[in-house]
Amino acid sequence: RACNPPVGNLATGRTPVTLTTCGQNSTELYCFYPDQNLLHHVSHGCGQPRCTKCNANQPDNSHLPADMTDDFFANPISWWQSAQGVHREEIRLDFETEFYLTHVIAVFKSPRPAAMVLERSQDYGQTWRPYKYFSVNCTATFGLQDDLIEEGSMCTSRYSDAVPCTRGEVIYRVLSPANKIEDPYSPEAQDLLKLTNIRLLLLKRQECPCHGSGLVEKPQRFAHYAIYDLIIRGSCFCNGHAEECEVANRTGVMENMVHGKCVCWHNTAGDHCEKCAPLYNDQPWKPGDGKTGAPNECRKCRCHNHAESCHFDLSVWLASGKRSGGVCDNCKHNTEGHRCQRCKPGFYRDRGKPMSSAEVCKPCACQPRGSANATFSSSWRCHPRTGFCYCKPGVAGPNCDRCLVGYWGFGENGCRPCDCARDCDQHTGHCFNSEPFFNIPIGGRIPDLVQTPTNDSEEEWKWNDHEQGFSALRHPEKCVCKEKVLGSVTDFCQMKYAYVIKARILSAHDKGTHAEVVVKVKKVLKSGKVKIARSNRSIYPESWTNRGCTCPILNPGTDYLIAGQEDSRTGKLLVNMNSLVKPWKAHLGKQVSDILRTGCK
Repeated sequence: RACNPPVGNLATGRTPVTLTTCGQNSTELYCFYPDQNLLHHVSHGCGQPRCTKCNANQPDNSHLPADMTDDFFANPISWWQSAQGVHREEIRLDFETEFYLTHVIAVFKSPRPAAMVLERSQDYGQTWRPYKYFSVNCTATFGLQDDLIEEGSMCTSRYSDAVPCTRGEVIYRVLSPANKIEDPYSPEAQDLLKLTNIRLLLLKRQECPCHGSGLVEKPQRFAHYAIYDLIIRGSCFCNGHAEECEVANRTGVMENMVHGKCVCWHNTAGDHCEKCAPLYNDQPWKPGDGKTGAPNECRKCRCHNHAESCHFDLSVWLASGKRSGGVCDNCKHNTEGHRCQRCKPGFYRDRGKPMSSAEVCKPCACQPRGSANATFSSSWRCHPRTGFCYCKPGVAGPNCDRCLVGYWGFGENGCRPCDCARDCDQHTGHCFNSEPFFNIPIGGRIPDLVQTPTNDSEEEWKWNDHEQGFSALRHPEKCVCKEKVLGSVTDFCQMKYAYVIKARILSAHDKGTHAEVVVKVKKVLKSGKVKIARSNRSIYPESWTNRGCTCPILNPGTDYLIAGQEDSRTGKLLVNMNSLVKPWKAHLGKQVSDILRTGCK
């Protein structure tokens, strides 16, 4: 709920400032009529005056400004008194911080002024605005209508009569029928209630109209202002987020003193709970709602225990649909992001620990020579979620510390591919077996092998037509494949393909009369008697010319749509000139899937 600090006397423990004080420079003689005579009706006369001396430096004879704000129960007959003969006097109370005012009561020892103004400042005395004008004649003195005639007027004659000649009161209530406020923390309420200074301008003295009593003493000895008590009722200003206050800067401690520093609730902070606490800025700060009682608490930012503060960002707030606007400050534990939700470059998240752990982000453990960008920057050397390093060409391992299978020569430039069918020695590049590797997919020639020399250096491989092996990359005119096209639905269905798959070409091996191509099956659109799993397996292109060229063309590292026949007896998937082999495209896959599902019955 919205909170309200208790109301007390803001003047308690604080000393007003006045322009003059009686007996400031030397002892003054002044006269007055005793209170008991003046409290009766003036027709009985004022009685005999009493005269005495005032000296600001003599405790028994002083009447200082502090006497207005002392405890009026403990010191009922203490008062402040101005110097003699002054018409314009000022009584000002300066506060160390902002307060809320409810009402002001001044109890005069002298007759109340014929004209007076109550003013407040909200900027520590830089500018002043009136609360109320007081005058025997509002129109003549201030040019304002009397609120006894016009309700809500800024001037009143209610408290300006000379009678009673002593203990006459001046009362001002900030909240009146003319100043109705529903929410005491709204901007309108703050403009009316909040202040840093308050002052009474006493503008015109008036004498007590004592009938039937001749003045024996000099008139100037009665010419002064005197006030028994000045009561400023109000509370510390906390925006609805506190119900008690503590000592603010530069103020002493006195019983019943109203202090100015709020003890904030609702995750707010500041002397007046005017902002959110450091880690609670996920939505805009608001004052408590004095009308509905809603506390309007500040909401904690989601920083996963990696930040001690956050700030509100309007653009983030709007982008989230006004759900969250907190941006964490100075993320710790090697985290970053608006919510410290990811690891910094050079670190990765340990999935075995909660995001709030101080050890959630571990440093990348990349091998400098094998890491792709180790020579440029330590940033992003590994994937922030898995910790796997970004490797140079041919390099493998989570830490980029070894060659891929089929590569060798780990060094500054990565690893080189083996010139072998399968793997080779990672240090020397020597093949682990004598089976040669031919890059036959790309329309390469399949050799009919006659013999295998005992020493690779003695002579080159021999072919049955005494023609040296070649690659379609270097001699495209020698191996030309006539591609099968995807025709009509009827044409496709008439082929009665046993299998249709999406596969990536991994490697190829010469088998004399045919090639064996290792593929990774990525999707099975149709299968026959031979079971096909999404894994690595072999397909078998059949040679079709006496030159030994294989078609269709299958490029290593490329995804293809492959539709062909099977040999159920041997469990082989076959590829020949009647097979459909096309580089994989998503729309092509969908087209064939639709044909298989609806067209071929």
